[in-house]
Amino acid sequence: MANGKNENAKDQYSATDAFELALEETDARYVLRLYVTGMTPRSQKAIENIKEISEEHLAGRYDLEVIDIYQQPERAQEAQVVATPTLIKQLPLPLRKLIGDMSDKERVLVGLGIQQKE
Repeated sequence: MANGKNENAKDQYSATDAFELALEETDARYVLRLYVTGMTPRSQKAIENIKEISEEHLAGRYDLEVIDIYQQPERAQEAQVVATPTLIKQLPLPLRKLIGDMSDKERVLVGLGIQQKE
C-alpha cells in the first residue's frame, strides 16, 4: 500500500511539474532571427509568414530580427547560416534552426517548439 501512495504522489508531482513547465513556456519570450537574401519575393514571403505566425501564436511575446545576408554577411557567417531563408530561435532554449520554406505553418510551429508534431 505504501508503494501505491508513493507512486500516486510521484505521478501527481510529475503532473504538477509538467503543468508549471507549460505555464513557464507560455510566458516565455521568443527571440527569433530570420536570415534572408535581399528583398526577393521569396524573402518577402518568408518575412510575412513568420510575422503572421508570430502574431497569431506569440503575440506580445516575441522579438523578430530580419537579417539580410547580402548587407550583413558576417552575421550569417557567425550564425553558420548556409541557406536562406533560415529562421533561428535563440530563446527560449534549446536553440533551433529552420531552413527553407516558411509557408508551412505546422512545420514552423513544430520547429519553434510551440506545437507538437501530429
